[in-house]
Amino acid sequence: MSPLTLSPVWQALKAHQRTMAGTAITQLFAADPQRFRNFSLEFEGLLLDYSKNLVTAETMRLLTALAQERDVAGQAERMFRGDKINTGEKRAALHTALRGNTPVTVDGKDVLPAIRATREQMRAFSEDVRSGKAAGRGGQKITDVVNLGIGGSHLGPALAIGALASYADGPHVHFVSNIDPAALARTLATLNPATTLFIVASKTFTTLETLANAETARAWAGTQGRFAAVTASPEKAVAFGVPQEHIFPMWDWVGGRYSLWSAVGLPVVLAIGSRHFEEILAGAHAVDEHFRTAPLARNLPAILALLGIWYNNFLGAATQAILPYDESLALLPAYLQQLDMESSGKRTTRDGKPVDYDTGMVIWGATGTDGQHAFFQLLHQGTRLIPADFIAACASHYEPRRHHDMLIANFLAQTAALMQGDGAAFPGNRPSNSILLKKLTPRTFGMLLALYEHKVFVQNAIWDINAFDQPGVELGKKLAVRILPNLATNTPIADLDSSTRGLIEFYKDGR
Repeated sequence: MSPLTLSPVWQALKAHQRTMAGTAITQLFAADPQRFRNFSLEFEGLLLDYSKNLVTAETMRLLTALAQERDVAGQAERMFRGDKINTGEKRAALHTALRGNTPVTVDGKDVLPAIRATREQMRAFSEDVRSGKAAGRGGQKITDVVNLGIGGSHLGPALAIGALASYADGPHVHFVSNIDPAALARTLATLNPATTLFIVASKTFTTLETLANAETARAWAGTQGRFAAVTASPEKAVAFGVPQEHIFPMWDWVGGRYSLWSAVGLPVVLAIGSRHFEEILAGAHAVDEHFRTAPLARNLPAILALLGIWYNNFLGAATQAILPYDESLALLPAYLQQLDMESSGKRTTRDGKPVDYDTGMVIWGATGTDGQHAFFQLLHQGTRLIPADFIAACASHYEPRRHHDMLIANFLAQTAALMQGDGAAFPGNRPSNSILLKKLTPRTFGMLLALYEHKVFVQNAIWDINAFDQPGVELGKKLAVRILPNLATNTPIADLDSSTRGLIEFYKDGR
């Protein structure tokens, strides 16, 4: 057994889980008239109600003790100060520095001046584009921006622009991530090369999907094409044809799924302006400071993480649903899917030893009320335990208000119904968290994302796995590079399995 599963607190949690068998959440409410107050936390207008969970005060005490035993606070401090906690890649993980204003040293050099310079470069460039000063070819104002990126270079900015569409007053931003030709062709069909700006977002400037789309976009735009790049390989961007002054830096101490806060956020700045982007950063920084300083028992990211540990490791839950009751957050489940599953999808500890406990859960979901008419039946009456996070805002940017009231009525009703049930065929006792924002603003949006980032960090700290690398993803990429030339020739790849060889031949015959 591992040090984690052998620990006295882990064993105490196992024993506690057995004593909790048969407990109903409704019984916990009946026994404690103040349960909502005792099992909810608020921070700067963000409310986390975790009272509808299969937990008691003793459950939370033991989970908090586990986090203390695993030195979560100490591990967090090492992240904030720039230690190389990304052991797989021997790098720091300093996405938090991108939204702060405190000097942080990496390899003996303070990175804050470079961060500030990049923010200023983004501000100046976006103001030129938004004002028309940075015109397209022929002097026409840029009306459309196409972001070419994938993974973290796509999901973060796409989510942000969708979430904050009511603040958009700049060029229309389109996103193309998939190498499927349909994605780029459908986007370009509506655009004018003379008024379109392309942003190529790739840390290495070698990402297969992104570079293929960029080359096709360059051919489409011809001499009218206007390009910017976000990359850690500026020389490759220059070779591609991007002007030096339109190249924005990335750093190896920022992972892709944490890169929204960097120059990867350039399309967000173009869409909503630098002031609102700074508010996103400020909201995330506020949660950084809360996470860094609040005691674990009153720490919102830690509470979310410990509940996840409880369901994953002690109650056997394999998936978690993310259910935003806000159409503006439609991409949030996909964003959190990448954040959590790339970070937590590991089966060895940081020193390479196999784990003897479950790590990450499958993250999935959709917006309410659409989800109610698609998969909520499984949440309510299925045989599997599926904890769920319900997320909503008290006030909407849109009218009519009665629609928003109907939305929130469903938000409230679903969490209550999951808990209460309705007879033997509809047993209830299904756990959920409710996260309520006063309003979805740039600041609260930044707070929400940082909340989940630190939740994932806490869980990975407890599991002793590296949250900041993703070596498993690389194998498929390497194989794709080997297979691609074979699709254009008749030369077989000798060491491929018979299934892959058969599929290649079927594809060649059918195209």
